[in-house]
Amino acid sequence: MFKKSIIAVVLGSFALGLFAFKTESERYFEIAKNLDVFATLFKEVNTYYVDEVPPAKMVRTGIDAMLRSLDPYTNYIPEDDIEDFRTMTTGQYGGIGALVGSRNGKVMVQMPYEDSPAHKAGLNIGDEILKIDGVSVAGKSTSEVSKLLKGQANTTVRLEVLSYGQTKPKTLELVRANINVDNVPYYGMLDEQVGYLQLSGFTMDAGKEVRTAVQKLKEQGAKKIVLDLRDNPGGLLHEAVNISNVFVEKGKDIVSTKGKVKEWNKTYKALDEPLDRDIPLVILTSSRSASASEIVAGVMQDYDRAVLVGERTFGKGLVQATRPLSYNSQLKVTTAKYYIPSGRCIQAIDYAHRNEDGSVAKIADSLKVAFKTAAGRVVYDGGGVNPDVAVEQKDVSEITKTVVSKGYLYEYANKYKAENPAIPPAKQFKLSDAEYQKFVAFLTDKDVSYSTKVEEELKELSEQAKEGKHYDDIRNELDAIKKKISHNKANDLNRFKSEIKELLEAEIASRYYLQKGYIEATFDDDPDILAAKNVLNDPQQYNTFLKVK
Repeated sequence: MFKKSIIAVVLGSFALGLFAFKTESERYFEIAKNLDVFATLFKEVNTYYVDEVPPAKMVRTGIDAMLRSLDPYTNYIPEDDIEDFRTMTTGQYGGIGALVGSRNGKVMVQMPYEDSPAHKAGLNIGDEILKIDGVSVAGKSTSEVSKLLKGQANTTVRLEVLSYGQTKPKTLELVRANINVDNVPYYGMLDEQVGYLQLSGFTMDAGKEVRTAVQKLKEQGAKKIVLDLRDNPGGLLHEAVNISNVFVEKGKDIVSTKGKVKEWNKTYKALDEPLDRDIPLVILTSSRSASASEIVAGVMQDYDRAVLVGERTFGKGLVQATRPLSYNSQLKVTTAKYYIPSGRCIQAIDYAHRNEDGSVAKIADSLKVAFKTAAGRVVYDGGGVNPDVAVEQKDVSEITKTVVSKGYLYEYANKYKAENPAIPPAKQFKLSDAEYQKFVAFLTDKDVSYSTKVEEELKELSEQAKEGKHYDDIRNELDAIKKKISHNKANDLNRFKSEIKELLEAEIASRYYLQKGYIEATFDDDPDILAAKNVLNDPQQYNTFLKVK
């Protein structure tokens, strides 16, 4: 009985078909044989291993290791994680509507959603959550805290909260609601003619949200559109089709899927009339734009419908489907590759062929195939979607990384909000040099130490010199370089003032205007947005990018 139950647990996962044989009977015999070996092995380990073996943990480890050998997107979802998975795919959950996270061992509010129960109850960025329904959150992980906050809509949750600058906690009673995480967290005007919308996900109704945002922007006077897909990890394939259909005419092929199960192969077409197939369009992409984001970007490029600005996308051309397993668990499994209208698949990593050490490599440039857009422009498969206008991403200084990673921008923004009841609109908000110096003074008793790449290389050089018995010959020169580096580091807060100020202004703006404020505060110094406006405001240049060179 024990052996049969173990086989039942893992059968759904092993039945993916890890073997290729001449006949179906041989293939299924091999599967059954290996399942029997697995069950027998597990029984022997459970019986004779020196310590107690937790069965669920052992089987989960085996399943996870097996699926990791396929690709990162094929995952086992146990019953306990189903709600989180549904939130990822639907963008909906029951809760208070706030992002929480851990900072210096404390559970802090990172961002309340506008008009959510958290926002209406007065929960602010920087508030520390001490207890949830009388349960202390000290030492709990972010996921554990999140589960305590979530629950059925119209149920009550009581929070004990300590606000910034206060010594006495306060108690807030919130009524949970059905929270819908917006796929379009922001849309607005960059100037009098250029509208902008940010798309952060592809959950249910993403297409409707984009269509609505574009319509609203046109009503506000937008003659040109910037669609921001940067860092968007993707989501539901049919929503990528719906979003493409906003700008591509009815009946056009959007994406095709091809996999081992031929009956599942399908070509998705634009089913509705487009909202606007002529409005000048720029799409922003980054190296973390993936999956459904790449479908939209690739479709717009293949039909010469938009100019792509930014970085080459991630290169995920794989499609996943969920399959039910026993005990209310599920399997998210890669079932196909997708192909955009030019015929190319932009999958960048070949998971089917692994190196001897188990690693995988990107598809070599020599193996990439050329395709053509509708206008005849040459594009390539096997490496993400390349932008038409590449924007060089500037390197961030070590001092900037340090003040961000150690939470000093976050902490100072909380302090600024407590001392300043109001600021100008986020698009207009700027820190004066005097205000920036207050931030520098705030850091006086903070640890802002860091090692530069030059220091690390200098340390390595010193060690090599000592090994080679030449250290005394170059000691004076090395000491002089160290002093110079130390002097430069002392001035780094002023040397890199502009990039630190940009981030600090956005962080402060979020305290007053939440997520929308953070986004708007970046408009005037975002290199991708500035490049997009340059393209859109030069019609001749815009049209040149969409023609065969």
